[in-house]
Amino acid sequence: MSTDPIASQNERVDWVDYAKGICIILVVMMHTVYGVEHVLDGQGWMHAVVDFARPFRMPDFFLVAGLFLSRSIHGPLLDYVDRKVVHFIYFYVLWLALQFPVVEYDTLVAHPAYALKLWAFSFVEPSNSLWFVHMLAIFYVVTRLVRHLPVWMVFAGAFLLQSLYQLGFIDTGFSVIDRFANRYVYFFMGYAFAPQIFRFAGRAAQAPLAGLVGLLVWGGMNWWAVTLGLQEEFLTSFLLGMAGATAVCVASALLTRFRMADFLRYCGQYSIVIYLSFVFPLLAIERLVLPRTGALFGGIGWTSALTLLVAVGLPLAFHALIRNTPLRILYERPAWASLAGSRHARQRAALPAK
Repeated sequence: MSTDPIASQNERVDWVDYAKGICIILVVMMHTVYGVEHVLDGQGWMHAVVDFARPFRMPDFFLVAGLFLSRSIHGPLLDYVDRKVVHFIYFYVLWLALQFPVVEYDTLVAHPAYALKLWAFSFVEPSNSLWFVHMLAIFYVVTRLVRHLPVWMVFAGAFLLQSLYQLGFIDTGFSVIDRFANRYVYFFMGYAFAPQIFRFAGRAAQAPLAGLVGLLVWGGMNWWAVTLGLQEEFLTSFLLGMAGATAVCVASALLTRFRMADFLRYCGQYSIVIYLSFVFPLLAIERLVLPRTGALFGGIGWTSALTLLVAVGLPLAFHALIRNTPLRILYERPAWASLAGSRHARQRAALPAK
């Protein structure tokens, strides 16, 4: 396992894939559990798992997203814009076109003119599950602009924004601004402190007993904090987010050392495939299956678990079927969607991008 953050562009770091796999499953789990519970009008045992992951689910996702940015941030501007902005714009536009008629079907049928306005506004203010892709493009632009500023200055500014958000001073009602204020600090830390994070993960893999004890202690503290509602409070929100992100890194490093749960690594390797596609099987179950069958196995919790398995598994199966067909453009950016003149325009920009 490589722990070099400046490793070759084609090299994958296994523990990072494990971390991304954990994160994407937690994200899909949140949408699944809330959706199933809404349809069945009740709560199951998985609701507690979603609550437990709430403090660190998105902080860790953004932190991991910034880990490899040092490979390209100082490169040619055209290449950078192509890989870090156009790349995500392509997938946002494509999958918004695919998702919108399904997600907003009732609005589209009843009020087509309003639905068209809603679709157009989605490019400025994402209101669907694709907001993470939209926000990543913004984070990459901002980080490129501030790359020459002292790290401590940018980190202090990002932390101040997060603090002001948690204190309620930033509440614009415009989710792009609010999410930027609340989440950019984690993305920037992933970029700025990548060498330290990689070294920490390497040490964690070499000390499994200490890692397991640390995870148990963190788990108890995180659960205690969640029960007290501290995950949305000033300062504790940041501390819980960073503690949870650290725990995910430790767990991922241990899984890599012992080659356990390879399915998580595979999910992480193709996390963007899951992220872009999970809405379709999830909505099919929520709208077509559950209203007719009710809770499966006699409980909402197990119904949520089975729905999660389908929402994660079907996108991966679909991707495996179409990856060598023309439909691969759903997950693999074609050359025509790259900036002319960029050296990457002559290469396939395959997902997932680092």
